[in-house]
Amino acid sequence: MQDATATHSEGNTLFPIVLSIVAAAATGVLWAYANPIQLVPGVIQWRIFAFLPPLVGILLGWKSGFICGYLGTIVWSLLAGTFIPAHSLIVDGIMVGLTGLVPGLIFDPARTKFDRNTLIKIAAVCLIVGLVMVVAVSASLAYLGIFPFWWAVMYLGLSDIVPMIIGTPLLVVPALKILKSAHPAGFTRF
Repeated sequence: MQDATATHSEGNTLFPIVLSIVAAAATGVLWAYANPIQLVPGVIQWRIFAFLPPLVGILLGWKSGFICGYLGTIVWSLLAGTFIPAHSLIVDGIMVGLTGLVPGLIFDPARTKFDRNTLIKIAAVCLIVGLVMVVAVSASLAYLGIFPFWWAVMYLGLSDIVPMIIGTPLLVVPALKILKSAHPAGFTRF
């Protein structure tokens, strides 16, 4: 039986595109203004909303997840005053975008039953893609002379991976229910 919220048939494709852009803006604003702990002031803060790109990717599709992560990073870096063109537009943006893209490719609500095992798999995928992102972003920060590699790995791991592996599996089922009630006719994932 196919889930009405994430059908692949003729549906509303504008809904996930608009929602992913809104989620990207919200992600950037939340990362800039709702991060309670500065791990390294001016460089790395604990991004408690780091689960948003993978959550959006799973619910709305891999392209939406990438848009949420990439644009969210750009909005955040501009608002937080940490925008570095070579780093933010290329390495950080793309790698954070991948944290939304990869889970969106692997987990499709139309084909996935979100039981305990699936939620554990979501956490594992978030861990793996988070580690790849952290290593790449840390290498970029070290290459640009902004922050030492191993310190960046440690702080970015705390900053992004922890919220992703806890928040994404914890919120995917309630968020899916909200989407079903908000758009009962269904939509095409983007």
